[in-house]
Amino acid sequence: MTTLVPVLGDQLTPTISSLAAAKKADTVVLMMEVADETTYVRHHKQKIAFILSAMRHHAAALRKAGWTVDYVHLDDPDNSGSFTGEVARAVERHATTRIIVTEAGEWRVRAMLDAWETLFGIPVDILNDDRFIATHSDFEAWAASRKVLTMEYFYRAMRARTGVLMDGKDPAGGQWNFDKDNRKPANKDLFMPQPLAFEPDKVTREVIDLVAARFADHPGDLDGFDYAVTAEDAARQADTFLAHALEKFGDYEDAMLTGERHLWHSILSPYLNAGLLLPLDLCRRAEAAYRAGKAPINSVEGYVRQILGWREYMRGIYWREGPDYVERNYFGNTRQLPDWYWTGDTDMHCLSEALGQTLATAHAHHIQRLMVTGNFALLIGADPKAVHLWYLEVYIDAYEWVELPNTLGMSQFGDGGLLGSKPYAGSGAYINRMSDYCGHCRYDVNKRVGEDACPFNALYWDFLARNEDKLRPNRRMAMPYRTWDRMKPETRVETRAQAAAFLDRLDASGPPY
Repeated sequence: MTTLVPVLGDQLTPTISSLAAAKKADTVVLMMEVADETTYVRHHKQKIAFILSAMRHHAAALRKAGWTVDYVHLDDPDNSGSFTGEVARAVERHATTRIIVTEAGEWRVRAMLDAWETLFGIPVDILNDDRFIATHSDFEAWAASRKVLTMEYFYRAMRARTGVLMDGKDPAGGQWNFDKDNRKPANKDLFMPQPLAFEPDKVTREVIDLVAARFADHPGDLDGFDYAVTAEDAARQADTFLAHALEKFGDYEDAMLTGERHLWHSILSPYLNAGLLLPLDLCRRAEAAYRAGKAPINSVEGYVRQILGWREYMRGIYWREGPDYVERNYFGNTRQLPDWYWTGDTDMHCLSEALGQTLATAHAHHIQRLMVTGNFALLIGADPKAVHLWYLEVYIDAYEWVELPNTLGMSQFGDGGLLGSKPYAGSGAYINRMSDYCGHCRYDVNKRVGEDACPFNALYWDFLARNEDKLRPNRRMAMPYRTWDRMKPETRVETRAQAAAFLDRLDASGPPY
């Protein structure tokens, strides 16, 4: 009797529930590199390289720990190209009598797992993914009695449940949220901490060569690939962040600087989402830094909120709303993203910086994603599903369960306010306040119209005008609409004409600048 345990590319945790439920003596661990998973969107080359190399290193670690591992390489001539096809081959190869698997992270993969028992005629045990703190039923129980699913209250419930940053029944520091303290612009700092860079080993170099040859038409560069691909190196990166960057993370988590890719961000999300690090462990270690006086409460609370609050909340929303969530389009937007989202070739410096970094490293921090690339897409009226697919393609930490609600719901307001009480839309003023980008740009952030006017300015007011029927009733939008109302009629006409001319160039010729 042989038990088969398929371990997927985002399940690279030695204590994952499927392995915890199996016995080494009669178990074969199946790991599969399959074409379907590398091409269902055109993933960034570094994203593919990271996942494949991390999988190969994880397989080696499992073997060293005593597991029997059946590993199917992408270029295996008999590779069927799909999870189901490879499980079918493994079932026959090992005379499998039972399958144990940890639940899938995405709807499309869940549909595959749900079909296996019928397809193969053997028991298939699908276990909860206990790396997450909230189960699906936990989130459903929290959401069931609420008319509005405000993340802040879910986050407080998670804090109370886990005891993280709690002093008895009270939040550490006397309040739940220190976000108002975390909106400082940053200045160039010669002592700004830098994350570790990992030189690719033989396994990673082989993967990079494979990706370069097989996925040459995918976005992004492979030059300079320096991500951790083992749990040990991911842990070293976490140690570096906690020791050197956490202290000022909160102050500058929304800041942006030309040429600075990381600032005080952790760059740990790829490892969390692949399973090389565990979320609750990171939260407790951040809390320990606060308790030891090594990091202030605003930084630690801000970091914990991203993991224990926002990350868990995104997963809850994704599974609660169902597979049709991706089709929601509150504003009815249909415009496609400009070609330069795949090249970074634009004179708008903020976008050039965010896009250039994304293409070079498959990473950009959350404000670059939300208030630069996402904000621009929202203002031009881009199709939210198209925007979602772009984010899923280009970011190394993008898995649909976390990326889709963040992009379609939070960034593009495609769900009409399920996630956010108002759109994350802004003019150039916000970018100017939180970055040094505007000082390096050929456009004038203080101008609304004219050849050298910052495109964000006219686009912002045009966004409000064309979506007035849906946004004016929103009480959180009262202030911008009062400002719009105070403008002279000719000013409003001129502003919208400026936006229309920009959008015409965008539609007519691809890259407009």
